[in-house]
Amino acid sequence: MPNSPRAFWRRISDGVELHQLWAQFRSEARTSYEMYSIEVDPGARPGESRVKRVLRVARGLFWAMMTKLSPGRRVLLLMALVLLAFPAFNFRIEESGIDIQAQGLAFWGGLGLLILLALELADRVMMKRDLEIAREIQSWMMPAAAPAVPGVDIAFATRPANTVAGDYYDAFFRPITEGSEPQSPAQNHPERLLLVVADVVGKSVPAALLMATLQASLRTLARLPSSLLELVGRLNQYVCTQNRGGHRFTTAFLAELEPGTGNLTYVNAGHNWPVLRRSTGAIERLQTGGLPLGITPQARYECGNENLAAGDLLLIFTDGLVEAEDEKEQEFGEQRMLGIVNTIVPKGAAEGLHQLMASVDAFVGLARQHDDITCMVVRTFCERPKPLPR
Repeated sequence: MPNSPRAFWRRISDGVELHQLWAQFRSEARTSYEMYSIEVDPGARPGESRVKRVLRVARGLFWAMMTKLSPGRRVLLLMALVLLAFPAFNFRIEESGIDIQAQGLAFWGGLGLLILLALELADRVMMKRDLEIAREIQSWMMPAAAPAVPGVDIAFATRPANTVAGDYYDAFFRPITEGSEPQSPAQNHPERLLLVVADVVGKSVPAALLMATLQASLRTLARLPSSLLELVGRLNQYVCTQNRGGHRFTTAFLAELEPGTGNLTYVNAGHNWPVLRRSTGAIERLQTGGLPLGITPQARYECGNENLAAGDLLLIFTDGLVEAEDEKEQEFGEQRMLGIVNTIVPKGAAEGLHQLMASVDAFVGLARQHDDITCMVVRTFCERPKPLPR
């Protein structure tokens, strides 16, 4: 137990400065208000005075909070508020001349609120424990380290807005198309590296569950000897069957890298355009593809093709990166991202990715993260082997 006021304060605040605590509280209060205000119309109505509007919005927010509680807890909250509002009363029965007095009811009102808080905290702790287990399982589904590819450096990172995320990344080898032959003696690997970054619409548990089904189906379909275009078409068919109601589509970027040649074939399914920064400083965006997965089973996709030369850098990311907001609700934006890409080119993929994520953190500050952030950096650092003379 803390043995001094200062030690007690450090334990309560976790050593966070007072201005940071205040900024954190404002951010959390804004997020909570946004959640409750979905059920309330804050706009002024015709002929409605300012006072009536404030009262109407306050009443709407109160009922929005009440409906989030179980019926028993609603009654407890209501009783606690009544006792706090009327901490004492005096009632006299005229016929019998009996006086009924009650004092100090505010204590019981405060105790009721404390009990209610304890019940809600218990629910939160149990839910958080379950979500932590879900996050651990989710982390098992995605690679902890990129596969070793000669001449290529790969790094990835993900940061969920909540405990679990709807973003997905992967990098693994898959069989080449049946009947295909290596294009050069340097390409004697019988597999191609599949790079994937996807973003299931939404956040938290619903998006995470759909992400798990996407990962499982992709891994299964990728074992079949097929072209990238065929793989994306089959994956879209599967996602459409899981997208009942049409509200849970997925944006995705899938690419196949041929070891030894640097040839990159890709399909952009409605995803943010990855950045390909050439060693010359030129910036290209990879946008060839089609609709997001799960929109319609009749979707048609196109393949793009690039060649990664020595010194090139490819950044694949989800929209949470460029849409990250600071306390003033200003977005990180693509211009800031592109500026950082130019500075991380000489560095290794992991070091460059760390710099990019640190730049986002510095920009956002104490503002609450409102969307999942996932990035993958692919950097080539040596010349490709030349074909042997025939």
